[in-house]
Amino acid sequence: MKQNFKTILGISLMFACFFVGTTEVEAKKKVAYLFTYFTGNAPQEEQICYAISYDGYNYTPLNDGNPIISSDTISLKKGVRDPHILRGPDGYFYMVVTDMRSWEGWSSNRGMVLMRSKDMVTWEHHTVHFPEKYAGTMFANVTRVWAPQTIYDKKAKKFMVYFSILTDDGKCPYDKVYWAYANEDFSDLEGEPKVLFDFHSAAIDTDIIEDEDGMYHVFFKTEGGRKKGYRQYITKDLHNFATWGLLPYNCEDTHKAVEGAGVFRLIDGDWVMMYDCYMDGHYQFCTSKDLITFKRKQDTATKGKFTPRHGTVITITKKELKRLLKAFPNTK
Repeated sequence: MKQNFKTILGISLMFACFFVGTTEVEAKKKVAYLFTYFTGNAPQEEQICYAISYDGYNYTPLNDGNPIISSDTISLKKGVRDPHILRGPDGYFYMVVTDMRSWEGWSSNRGMVLMRSKDMVTWEHHTVHFPEKYAGTMFANVTRVWAPQTIYDKKAKKFMVYFSILTDDGKCPYDKVYWAYANEDFSDLEGEPKVLFDFHSAAIDTDIIEDEDGMYHVFFKTEGGRKKGYRQYITKDLHNFATWGLLPYNCEDTHKAVEGAGVFRLIDGDWVMMYDCYMDGHYQFCTSKDLITFKRKQDTATKGKFTPRHGTVITITKKELKRLLKAFPNTK
C-alpha cells in the first residue's frame, strides 16, 4: 500500500511539473510581431509608432497610427528617428533612437536617446549629447550620429550600442560605424566610442544579428559605388575586424533604392529582411533560411495610417500583445 501511494504521489508530482512547465512555455510563446518605426520627415512625423502583425508581413498600426510617446518629452531636438527595439535577457526592453529633426538638415543631429522599459508601454529615457559628453575629442565635432542599435554582448555581459558618425573636423570624413557599451542602467554610454568597422566609404543603417551558431551577421547600407545598397560582413568576433568576411554581393532582392533595413526571425524559424523602398511607396520583405541569401516574399504598401520609415521588428507573447492593444487601442 505504501509502495502504491509513493508511486501515485510520484506520478502526480510528475504531471504537476509537466503542467507548470507547459504553462511557463506557453507564457513565453511568441504569437505576434511588433514593428517599431517613425513615419516621415515632417516634425510631427519624427515620432515613435507601433504596428502589429500576425504573419510578419502585414501590419496594422496601433493608437490610430499616432505616436506611442511624444518626441518632445524624450529628445533634445524634439524629434526622433530610426527606432531600434531589443528584448534584453534581463526582462527589460531596450530602445535607441536618433535624436534629430530632419528639417534642420541631414547633418544636424548630435546624439541619441537611450530608452528602457519593462512593458513597452512606459519608457525611461536619457539623451546622450556628444558635443557635451565628449568635449575636447573628435566626437564633440559630430554632424550626425545616425541609426543607433543595440546588441547584448554575452562575453562582456553588457549592452553594446553601435551607430554611424560623421564629423566636421576631418577625422571622420565619411559615415563610419562606431560602438560603445551602455552603462548598467542604460542611461549613458561608457568611455569613448571605438570603430566597429571601416568600409572606406559611407556606411549607415547597420543591423547586427547573431545566428544559432554564434556567428554575427553585420548588415549595413553603403552609400557609394555601383553596389550601393545593403552589404553584409560575417564574423565570430565583433571586436576583431581581421576575422570579418565581406560577402561579394548585395543582400536586397531588388534594383530599387532601399534604406532602413531590419532583420528578424519568424516565429516558425525563417529569417526576414525588410527594407524601405522609399522611392516606390512600399516596404519589401525577403526571407532566408541561412541569413545569406534573401528572396523577395512580399511588397507591403505604405499608405494611409501605415507609412513606416526605418524601424525594427520583434516577436511578442500573447500577454504582451494584449497589454499593447489595451494601452494603444485603435478607436477609429
